[in-house]
Amino acid sequence: MNNESMPSFEPASKNEETEESFKQFAFETLKIVIISLIIILPVRYYLIQPFYVKGQSMEPNFHDNEYLIINEIGYRFNEPERGDIIVFKYPKNPSEYYIKRIIGLPGETIKIQDNQVIIYNPEFPGGKVLDESGYLASGAETAGNLSVTLREGEYYVLGDNRASSKDSRYFGPVDKKYIIGRTWIRGWPFDKIKVF
Repeated sequence: MNNESMPSFEPASKNEETEESFKQFAFETLKIVIISLIIILPVRYYLIQPFYVKGQSMEPNFHDNEYLIINEIGYRFNEPERGDIIVFKYPKNPSEYYIKRIIGLPGETIKIQDNQVIIYNPEFPGGKVLDESGYLASGAETAGNLSVTLREGEYYVLGDNRASSKDSRYFGPVDKKYIIGRTWIRGWPFDKIKVF
């Protein structure tokens, strides 16, 4: 019988086991991060986007520091409608974002007179005073004396707090290319969570 000794296999040391466990944990974590980014980034940049309200221009309906989720994909399939609350890039400085309410649609003439908004379109060729009682504070007035005819793809936007809003009365109509999306959810504060 051959007396040559058989090779012995010693169990891996604790250090090797720990190192192997760490590598496996790091690999699994990296996989989760990559999969999460693949899912989250397209959602964040193409479907929904968070937005913080800054200022008082949309009071009493939206207040400073409220957290909103904006639906970015809806307007790829549907046109913006009167009354929609939108977030858009400020036309005079696209690095700034504003939140306002759509008042006038493409092709319409918007007239502000005697603290009222009057809409002229094929349905109302003689003009119709816009009923804004559903979102304006009692006694709110729309200052100004102007008339604007909107071109294709242009929207007239106003803040709900008309006395403290830099809006289309100041910077003119907003082209659809500047619209980021429609306000979808108010997520903060918790006691005011709402789906629009």
